[in-house]
Order: sequence, then C-alpha cells, then structure tokens
Amino acid sequence: MGLFLGLGIGGTALLALSLALDGLLEGVFDGALGGLLDGWLSLPVVAGFVSMLGFTGAIVLGSTGLGPGAAATAGAVAGSAAAWAAWRVGRALMADRGGAAPRGEELLGSAGTVVTPIPAGGYGEVLLRLAGQTVKYAALADGPLARGAEVWVERTPSPTSVVVRAVER
Repeated sequence: MGLFLGLGIGGTALLALSLALDGLLEGVFDGALGGLLDGWLSLPVVAGFVSMLGFTGAIVLGSTGLGPGAAATAGAVAGSAAAWAAWRVGRALMADRGGAAPRGEELLGSAGTVVTPIPAGGYGEVLLRLAGQTVKYAALADGPLARGAEVWVERTPSPTSVVVRAVER
C-alpha cells in the first residue's frame, strides 16, 4: 500500500509543479511518433494518471481482499480516466480564444469621454467603452476638448492612439 500512496502523493506533487512547468515533457518529446502523443505528455495529464493510479490502487488494496495486481489494474483504469479528463480540459482551455485585443476598425465609431484635456494640435487621453470594457487611449482632435467631453472615434492612426471628434447634441 505504501507504493500506491507514494505514487498518489508524487502525482499530486507533480500536478502542483505542472502549474509552473507545463510544456516541459511536450518539449522533450516534441514530434515523438509523428505528433501522436501531443497533449498526452503534458504534465497535468501524466500527473492525473499517476495520482489516480496511486490513490485508487491504495483504496482497492486497503478496502478489499484483492491483491496488488487487481489494485494496479483498477488504478490504471481510474488513472486513464483522469488522464483523459485532464487532456480534455486542457484542450478546452487552449481552444478558448475569446480574449483578443481590440483592433483599429473595432474602435471606429465607439463613444468615449475625455479624461485628460486635448489641446489644439496635441495629445490628450480618452476612455473608450469597447465590448463592455473601458480602455484608455491617447487622443488627437481638430480643436481643444475639455475634460469630460463626450467624443466619437473617427480614425485610429496607431494601435495606442485615436483621432476623436466631439459629440454634438
């Protein structure tokens, strides 16, 4: 039973290390078997397998009259399920690409407020409301705009600056 508990504890420690070292095993075995093992050699997958193998083996060995072979078999089945679950969760997290930064064309026409006054021919700052978030950009305008003025974005000359015009009501 000590061997199984050692595997379970070691797998849990490996899982904790995977927070900092994920991708290490994938890098070592990069391209192994033509990419067949991609994702399956990540530390969370290996740690999930080893942990479940160890803890399930210890539970089966300690709670039933079955021997180490049956405990190892039950642990391998549970470990495979845990490895598969870790692999699926990892794939789902890697497929989430919803956090893309806003692009210039997405800023056109967005509304905002001047937070640092914009002098004639100089830069100020505006807060723009984009996709429910407020984002601060350097801003140019045709004429001076005071703090608190409501503006619309006309152009995006660079990724960090915008040209605005005052909203006329």
